[in-house]
Order: sequence, then C-alpha cells, then structure tokens
Amino acid sequence: MEVIPTVVTASRWGIETAGLTRRYGATVALEELALTVPEGAIYLLAGRNGAGKTTLLRVLLGVIRADAGDAFVGGVRSGPNGAARVGIGYVPESQETPYGALRLRDLLAHVARYRRSWDGEYAQHLMRELELDAASRIEALSKGQLRRVQLVLALSHRPGVLLLDEPTDGLDPLARDVVLRLLVEHVTDSPATVLVATHVVQEMDRLADHVGVLREGRLIAQLTRDELRSKLRRYRFRAPADWTPPELDVAHRNGGPAEHEWTVWGEESEVSGRLASAGAAVSAAAPLTLDEAVITLLKLEDR
Repeated sequence: MEVIPTVVTASRWGIETAGLTRRYGATVALEELALTVPEGAIYLLAGRNGAGKTTLLRVLLGVIRADAGDAFVGGVRSGPNGAARVGIGYVPESQETPYGALRLRDLLAHVARYRRSWDGEYAQHLMRELELDAASRIEALSKGQLRRVQLVLALSHRPGVLLLDEPTDGLDPLARDVVLRLLVEHVTDSPATVLVATHVVQEMDRLADHVGVLREGRLIAQLTRDELRSKLRRYRFRAPADWTPPELDVAHRNGGPAEHEWTVWGEESEVSGRLASAGAAVSAAAPLTLDEAVITLLKLEDR
C-alpha cells in the first residue's frame, strides 16, 4: 500500500534540514530531521507540546547548535555566527522581553537601527491594525499585547523568511482573526517563506499550503495541503456482516457492525473501488479538516 509521504519536491528551498539531530542529555528533541520548505510556501509544522517544534526553530535561528546534521535558511547555513538570522523574522514561543522599561516607540526605534530593510510606514500600519499604543511601556503590556508587539517586530523589516512559534498564543479570538488577516496580506505584498509551528492547527486551515507533522522529534508526514486533502479521506459505507475487508491503509475505524466510517489514505477512486469489490456500498467520501487530519496522523502507530 501507498505510504504517507515525508518528502516534498521543489526547485528551490526556503528552509532545508538534513539529518538534523539535537539531544538534551538522554532526551532526543530532533532525530535526523529532513524538513524541506519550498521557497514562498506557508508551511504548518504541527505536533504536540514537546514534539521538538521550538527546538527546530531555535536551531534554524542559530540560537542553539545541532548535535548533527545541517540546516539552511534562505540558502544560508544556520549557525552561531547569525548569518542566516539577518533575513529572518522571528516570533518566539515566550512573550518575555528584556526591554520592559522602554516605551514601545523606543523599542521600535531600537530594533530599526539593526534592520536595514526596516519599513517604518509599514510598522506604523501594523501598530494601528493591532491597536498598539506607541507610548505604552513594554512592562505594562498584557501577554496578548506583547505577542502583537512581537509580530510587529517580526514583520516590519519584510524578511524573506518568517519563523513563527505559536504566533496566536495569548490572543483573544478577535485579535487572532486580525493577525491571520495581516499574515495573509503580508505574504501577498512581501513574498516570504513562512514556517509556523503550532499545536493549534485549526487556525492555519485557511493559510497553510504545506504540512509537516512532528512526533517526538521525527517527521511522520510532510506533504502539500492539497495532497493531504485529496488522499486522507473519511469513507462511510455499509457492508454485510460476513464480509472480508480489502487491504487498505486505514488510519481510523469507527462504526459497525453494518454501518462503517473509516479514515483511509489513498486515491479515492482506488479506495472506493476496493471497498465496492469487497461487497461494501460507499455512501460518502469526504476530506478531513486540517485539524482532523493532523490528529489522525498523530494517532497512527509507528509506520
């Protein structure tokens, strides 16, 4: 049977890792990771807390070293010299900042000095859209406001690569909607390769065009969003009590004894044909939401 892919093909990579491994003592955070993000893609990296998402982003940023393997961002090798960091906009998982005593306008001015491509007008536009007051002191901002500040800092220099670690964490539903809209507008006006690491998958359903699923430091799936929608489907069918099921790549089974609901990986025509040949009557074959698909993949046993 067909195997769920972990290899993506593209002519140019925005982000690429090969054999990337990182350990913390006896704990393996990343295990021979071969993650490939096509240039200009919006790539969702999904996984549970502790799967290795934050570690990967910090390796790509050059903040921590890998124990083995290579990582490239925008064609530049990641490392402690920070060469790759120049072209990266980064939103960290934490909202902590060492600039608590500064006012927001002073923080923006400080960061702008180190970013040659800083777009002051765009920064002000983002400030207005995210309802941030330039006179506010950083230490007085809420968790959600700090997250919005981090997004302004990440986007305003219009980087070629965005690394976003739980970018909507701490935001209320209205603010989340604004942030997602701004991200869509940003990549439309300033094409960039975007890697979003999150466990809140449903928010990325309308944005992501590539998906990677990380479990315990290993990529268990890596494919385009279109391929995931077309090949991982939920089938509803009736089958006789004494039927012999066909050989299928079944990810989840539900229902029974006569009414069945299976989530199956494969071409719809082939899956429906095999079910019909075995005596089943298929009544529906529907794609999963992105959230449902990721949960299904994370529940799969090692393949």
